[in-house]
Amino acid sequence: MTDEKTHFGYEEVSVAEKQDRVRAVFDSVATRYDLMNDLMSLGIHRLWKRRAVALAGVRRGQRVLDLASGTGDLAARFARIVGGQGQVVISDINPSMLDQGRARLVNAGIVGNLDFTLANAEALPFATDTFDCVTIGFGLRNLTHKQLALNEMFRVLRPGGRALVLEFSHPTSQPLAKAYDAYSFAVLPTLGRLVAGDAASYRYLAESIRMHPDQETLLEMMEQAGFERAGYENHTGGIVAIHRGYKL
Repeated sequence: MTDEKTHFGYEEVSVAEKQDRVRAVFDSVATRYDLMNDLMSLGIHRLWKRRAVALAGVRRGQRVLDLASGTGDLAARFARIVGGQGQVVISDINPSMLDQGRARLVNAGIVGNLDFTLANAEALPFATDTFDCVTIGFGLRNLTHKQLALNEMFRVLRPGGRALVLEFSHPTSQPLAKAYDAYSFAVLPTLGRLVAGDAASYRYLAESIRMHPDQETLLEMMEQAGFERAGYENHTGGIVAIHRGYKL
């Protein structure tokens, strides 16, 4: 047993409790996850994901690992790019989200080059130097040991491969930050209550964004993991950032 503490939103909890509570959050929101993404971001999340895919530079025949894949937005795009000679591994620690992703992609006719893996991003069940690209979209902030996950992303990449982290971040201007806080803590829980029947989970999601490392800190963490030529792009005034690094 361990007494290690971590954050669940603004609360300090044990590591085991955080894992259970994060799992409960995504069990609760899984069936409404895609609809809520559209409502919360006014559809802009699709542009963020499109840009992340473009920055990934994935090519036909390559192998891609998408961590915390959820309902498979990024994975679906990668599957179309890599084609039948490539492979996309869809990974999530939450069975409910993985089931939603599998059903969604099968219904969309995206099959044949996909594998689904229930896995913890902090201890990946893959060999070293396996993938051409590793991505995680809006999932890093929910992990307990973010540095371990970045280390694992680096480990499973092949030399010449690249990693991409698409995540909510910190607005670059004070007026935007204040407006974003007001929206996050007033509108998001209300939408969660009305649409998903769960205000508390969306209050946690808003808090988790504030506890996530800022752009420069996350860049330093990627460099610590071993990534070279690392950098990031801010989008929507820093509300979202896309970090990218290479294993050379």
